[in-house]
Amino acid sequence: MNLESILLQGVSKQRPLVIAGPCSAETEEQTVRTAKELANSGIKIYRAGIWKPRTKPGGFEGIGETGLPWLQTVKKETGMYIATEVATQNHVNEAIKYDIDILWIGARTSANPFAVQEIADTLKINGFDGVVMVKNPVNPDLELWIGAIERIYNAGIRKIAAIHRGFSSYEKKLYRNIPQWHIPIELKRRIPNLPLIGDPSHIGGKRELVSPLSQQAMDLNYNGLIIESHCNPDSAWSDKEQQITPEVLSYILKTLVIRDTEHTTKNLTELRCQIDEIDNELLTILAKRMQISKEIGQYKKEHNMPVLQTVRYDEILEKTISHAKQLGMETNFMKTVLEAIHEESIRQQIEILNNG
Repeated sequence: MNLESILLQGVSKQRPLVIAGPCSAETEEQTVRTAKELANSGIKIYRAGIWKPRTKPGGFEGIGETGLPWLQTVKKETGMYIATEVATQNHVNEAIKYDIDILWIGARTSANPFAVQEIADTLKINGFDGVVMVKNPVNPDLELWIGAIERIYNAGIRKIAAIHRGFSSYEKKLYRNIPQWHIPIELKRRIPNLPLIGDPSHIGGKRELVSPLSQQAMDLNYNGLIIESHCNPDSAWSDKEQQITPEVLSYILKTLVIRDTEHTTKNLTELRCQIDEIDNELLTILAKRMQISKEIGQYKKEHNMPVLQTVRYDEILEKTISHAKQLGMETNFMKTVLEAIHEESIRQQIEILNNG
């Protein structure tokens, strides 16, 4: 099976396409051993970081070009396709020299249009015919993500995939990178034929989150997964907390539930009609609410009052969220809805204050 067939497998009903390997190629022994264990589990695409962007200097920044021959050995001894991250013109040139099949652009790089364009130009000059995967930028900006994908496409690359690895946030609670699932879902809506690959290792940042995040990606009809797997995770030189053994990976993949995407939804027609009716009612109610907000804005203008009334907003938040919880709705969901409504109300009132 050639590389294109394997990639297209991800957009067929035979989900998931799986890419696995260590965060970093550390030694030749570790690189090849991990690859052989994964190959024995049926994994066909092997990932390993050669150059590692670190937040602060002094950390392990990858083995560098020294590790590229190790990936060649993996390909020769296992028959696996090999993938690594590139962030500069030199990375691309070196990776192509060593016959790397798949290149991915990391989150920090995809956030920089200059860097992505440099990579795109280098791919074009080299006539690269492999696969390029583009991770979402660190910040939650869909247009920036699409822009990076378009730059690669304009360079003549046609085998492109997107990787959802989550988005950076100050709130480091459950996840290392907040999923913000609605962003990749919108990407898939905008570019339906683009393979979408979930990265539970970087979203979760913890081994125990790899399995549930992988399942969630499958439930959202992602085409594949890219998972960090190391022959001895506890001794990994980078990101050891989020890496799992090939044995654990095999177990996770066997327990994944793949939903039937071919099943007809005809029986849902009546329920969907009810949702459409309710949505129309919601729009009517929101329009009425905004009209009242405008009247409040006019009153504030006539009495020279500031638009933002924080005490009143706090009261609305507390009361409505409490009521929503009683009705079985999540606090974060209700807060997001109220914030959006409040933001639009404020915008309309400011518009009234500034007109005339």
